[in-house]
Amino acid sequence: MAATQTSRASSLAKSTGEIFTRKWPRLFFIIAALQAIIGIAFESYTFAQFQSGLKDMSDEMWGPNKSDGEAQMKTIPTFLGLLMLGFIYDIILVWDALRMKNTIQVIGLCVANLAFLVYSALQIDQIRVAIAILKGFNAFEDPDVWEEVQGVLISIPCIISLVTVALSFIAWKLYQEFAWDILKHIGADYRMKKRFLHYQVYIALLKFDFFFFVGFTIQFLVVVGGKTGVEFGLTAAAIPVTIGILLCAAWFTRREWKFGMVLIIILYLGGLTYFIYKLARIYDPYQGQFYAPVKKSLTAFAVLTILLIILTIVNALVCMYNFGAGLKHHLNGPRQEIDKEQASYSMNDVKQPQLPSRMTID
Repeated sequence: MAATQTSRASSLAKSTGEIFTRKWPRLFFIIAALQAIIGIAFESYTFAQFQSGLKDMSDEMWGPNKSDGEAQMKTIPTFLGLLMLGFIYDIILVWDALRMKNTIQVIGLCVANLAFLVYSALQIDQIRVAIAILKGFNAFEDPDVWEEVQGVLISIPCIISLVTVALSFIAWKLYQEFAWDILKHIGADYRMKKRFLHYQVYIALLKFDFFFFVGFTIQFLVVVGGKTGVEFGLTAAAIPVTIGILLCAAWFTRREWKFGMVLIIILYLGGLTYFIYKLARIYDPYQGQFYAPVKKSLTAFAVLTILLIILTIVNALVCMYNFGAGLKHHLNGPRQEIDKEQASYSMNDVKQPQLPSRMTID
C-alpha cells in the first residue's frame, strides 16, 4: 500500500513537472493563472470598495422593505465571491487537464471561459442595479461607489475575451502535442481511440457539472434562501450528495459497472427535473419576486446546467454502450510513460517512409 502511494506521488510530481518543461502546456497554464490572479484582484477591489462604503444600517433605517435591501446587500458579495471561486476552480482544472494530457478537458476549459465571460458581463448590470437600489435606502457612506468600481468591472470581461482567444489557439497546439501520448497509451486502434474520446468527454462533463451546480446552489442559498427551514436544509445537503454522485459516476464508468451507471442516469434525470422546475419558478409570476436580485445569473446557471446534464446523460449512455470492448484494461492498467523527446512529437510528426517513385534497373 505504501509503495503504491509512493508511486502515485512520484507520478503526480512527474506529470506536474512536465507542464512547466514543455512550451505549450506552460503557456496555457501561465495565461490561465494570470487571468485568475487579475480577475481575483479586480473582484477583491470591488468587494472592498462596496463593503467599506456601506453604512451600519438599523431596522428603522431600512424601513418596511428591509428584506429587499438585505437581499441586495447579499447579491454583490455573492456575485464577486462566485466568480473568484470560478477562477480558482478553473486553475485546478487547467492543472488537471495538462497533467493528464486531456485534450477534451482543455477544449472544455476554453468553452468554460466563455461562460465566465457571460457571467462577468451579467454581473456589471446586476451590481449596478443593486447599488442603485441600496442608494435608495441611503445605505452608502460613499455615494460614488459605483463610479469607483465601474471601470474595473467592465475590464474583467474584456480581459477574459482576450484570454479566451489566446487559450483557444494554444488548445489547438496542445491537441497536436497530446495526440502522440494518446497513441502510446491507447494504441493505433481507431475504435479504441474513439471509446477513449467518449470517456474523456464524459469525465470532463462531470467536472464542469460540479461547478455549475454548486454555483447555482450557492446563489440560491445566500440570496434567495428557502421558504422553510426544510427547503433550505435540503438544498444545502444537495451539495455533498452531488459530489458523491459525480465521484461514483466516474468510478462506475472506469470499472464498467452497468447497474451503477443505470442508477446514476436515474439520478441525472432527477437533477434535470429539479433545474427545469427551478427555472420555471424563476419566471413564475407569483414566485419570481423572490429570485429578482439574481434572476439573470440564476437563469444563466440553470440553463447551462440543464444543457450540461443532457450532454452528460447522452455521454453516459455512449460510455455504457462501450462497456466490455476493452477500454477498461487501458484505463485501469499501468499508464505507459514516454520520454521528453517522444513527448515533443505530435501525430503530424510521425511520417511514413517514402517509397521509390519508380522502378530502376541495375
